[in-house]
Amino acid sequence: MEKPANYIRRIEIENLWGRFHIEWDLRPDVNILSGINGVGKTTILNRSVSYLEDLSFPGGKITNGVRDGVRLFFDNPEATFISYDVIRSYDRPLVMGDFTARMADRNVKSELDWQLYLLQRRYLDYQVNIGNRMIELLASDDEAVRNRASVISRSKRLFQDLIDELFSYTRKRIDRKRNDIAFYQDDELLFPHQLSSGEKQMLVILLTALVQDNKHGVLFMDEPEASLHIEWQQKLIAMIRQLNPNVQIILTTHSPAVIMEGWLDAVTEVSDIATALIPGQTNS
Repeated sequence: MEKPANYIRRIEIENLWGRFHIEWDLRPDVNILSGINGVGKTTILNRSVSYLEDLSFPGGKITNGVRDGVRLFFDNPEATFISYDVIRSYDRPLVMGDFTARMADRNVKSELDWQLYLLQRRYLDYQVNIGNRMIELLASDDEAVRNRASVISRSKRLFQDLIDELFSYTRKRIDRKRNDIAFYQDDELLFPHQLSSGEKQMLVILLTALVQDNKHGVLFMDEPEASLHIEWQQKLIAMIRQLNPNVQIILTTHSPAVIMEGWLDAVTEVSDIATALIPGQTNS
């Protein structure tokens, strides 16, 4: 029987670059890995994600064990899977080999466009799910149960309000009558591929948090502050947690703005979790 984990409790990586052994004890809410460029932040995140990807089943389900010198420990030692999402901030153009993305939509021309294309599909599924739950509650004879129906759509309204506030400086607002994500700028209808890189990036992050539908899981982000205005960086963690207070955030950064709003105690320096290997040591 499959048993879910709520969060990752510990990450161990043997022989990082043949020089270090990593032992990182994690919080269930927010974990920020900091350090200068080249110290190994992205490598630690990528190897942790690769562990989940290599041992995954459909839907992001993983099996406990050691893989290529990496092991993750969960809050429930008997857990057999954990849900996770990965957001990468660098918006490189899609190359000719990215056939799937090019066949999906002619406007999908970059990594962020592709992520948004996939998220649009998840957003539609999310709306169907919350709609079905609302119908079930409203059909109840119990008034208290019926009153819970409005609570279900609260996260969606919050997401729309947050995006409208963030994008107000360019006079963009979400079209709330559509089932997909689109915007009005004055009287012109805009779609996500027409946004700036920073706007796409923020939309990817907040939409991912929304469609997780308040479920437990992990959100990996590699330097999410890239392309974001400093005020957006300061609000980033708080907004994610407003949309899904149950998600465990694991991110890398070297921007002080990300931790300015009360997250200093969630910061871990790479040097604090790295132990130098003795020559010839394998840790196997």
